[in-house]
Amino acid sequence: MKKIIFLFYLIGICILSINQITAQNLLRSTPEAEGVSSVAIGQFIDSFDAKKHELHSVMILRHGKVIAEGWWKPYAANLKHSMYSVSKSWTSTAIGFAVAEKRIQVSDKVMKYFPEYQDLANKPYIADLSIQNLLTMSVGHEVEPLRGVVATQNDWVKGFLSASIAHQPGTKFLYNTLATYMLSAIIQKVTGQKVVDYLGPRLFKPLGIQGVDWEVDPKGINTGGWGIRVKTEDMAKLGQLYLQHGKWKGKQILPADWVTEATSKHIDQDPSASAEKKANSDWLQGYGYQFWRCRNGAFRADGAYGQYIVMMPEQDAVVVITSESHELQDDLNMVWKHLLPAFEKKALAPNPLAQKQLKSKLSQLQLKAPVQEKAISSSIWNNSTIHLEKNALNVEQIGFQFEGEKLTLTLTDNKQQKHYLPAGHGTWAMTSTEMPGPYLLRAAKANLEGQSPFKVASSYRWINQNTMEISLRFFESPHHWVWICQLENGQLNMEIKNSFDRLNTIKVSGKVKL
Repeated sequence: MKKIIFLFYLIGICILSINQITAQNLLRSTPEAEGVSSVAIGQFIDSFDAKKHELHSVMILRHGKVIAEGWWKPYAANLKHSMYSVSKSWTSTAIGFAVAEKRIQVSDKVMKYFPEYQDLANKPYIADLSIQNLLTMSVGHEVEPLRGVVATQNDWVKGFLSASIAHQPGTKFLYNTLATYMLSAIIQKVTGQKVVDYLGPRLFKPLGIQGVDWEVDPKGINTGGWGIRVKTEDMAKLGQLYLQHGKWKGKQILPADWVTEATSKHIDQDPSASAEKKANSDWLQGYGYQFWRCRNGAFRADGAYGQYIVMMPEQDAVVVITSESHELQDDLNMVWKHLLPAFEKKALAPNPLAQKQLKSKLSQLQLKAPVQEKAISSSIWNNSTIHLEKNALNVEQIGFQFEGEKLTLTLTDNKQQKHYLPAGHGTWAMTSTEMPGPYLLRAAKANLEGQSPFKVASSYRWINQNTMEISLRFFESPHHWVWICQLENGQLNMEIKNSFDRLNTIKVSGKVKL
């Protein structure tokens, strides 16, 4: 019996070892060993103004090795993060594989893959539209059709093909997220697989990337232009793959010619921009196949609110950032100001003190829960249940229950599903919920399907006896809510602020349920 138990133990160890190899991490080194000053990296971290930038993670690679990494708690190394338009570069990579397998060519016309929509084939310019036009954001739309389609229609392919094209495809750049969705739809057409599944054996497995998820449309097609959730190190691996011209551990994973083609300039964002304007903008350096060209010979994958994979071939470096930023050019300015000049050609002398200080700084990063300035307590809230008027959150009822200083919110949605959210007093309380949080594309049909439960850290503080502020941080996304709740004479008035939309406030009101 003991031999059998020992045998199972050995099998378990082998399985664990295989899983660890499959999910193998990048090599680690010290900054100085790879020719970078630890002090410069510390200055880079400190350079971000908290009023404009909320960093969630940073990872810096030099010569293929991680030399600095940090996560602002509750964000963490083992957690995924919504990447918004960084998703586009993963979709472009899928197109690269499909081209290499001769399933498609970038010169192919889009309508070739959608014969079921031949009734739209005579629309102006639609017959001229190619896969390359989708890749380079040069469809020819006057206005991007994204929001009108994804929020109101179940058939997004038809919605895209029905949108009027005003300019000859290939002649004018217009950022076009629904064009990337069409690339995803084409991959699914020719392979019978969602992009996330198609990439599995070709990209994720060789790079040791696990646990990826990706939003879908109402028909089960990955959204393509947004919606992927991966870990910070997964982003770094993609960046390093492109820096190595598609080669991974000595094996050519993605054709080198595709890497060159995808990351080269194919179109100007604004041909009329002055030389001075171009010199100061990383959004006017040209666009490739779902990759942005940058100043200083770099290129990047780029997502809303500061999600970046910056690849720097001349420096043999990759910089990954996840964040909620409201000054995107400033994010990249900090890279050029503090990191670019710090990349030396040769190793630097060891600096144990600076390395220790940097390691300490990176290990103590956190987003602190809001605290109140003076002691306040209030009993009027306890066990209160408020019935809410119709609102954008689809929450019909909210309850407040206190145990000491711990608050539990009970939210009842319009499907009568209850969501229990604990909130710490000046500290974060962690939980998971089926309720989606603030999100730029929350209105999209099939939004976030299959991605719950959502991790949330919550805290509250008193403003006065009648008013509390509740922070709900959805820490696998860039965003959080701040709810200002005022209860007086049985009437609740709430102001809900999305962290990504500082100018607009959702107002919700309700009455205590007797």
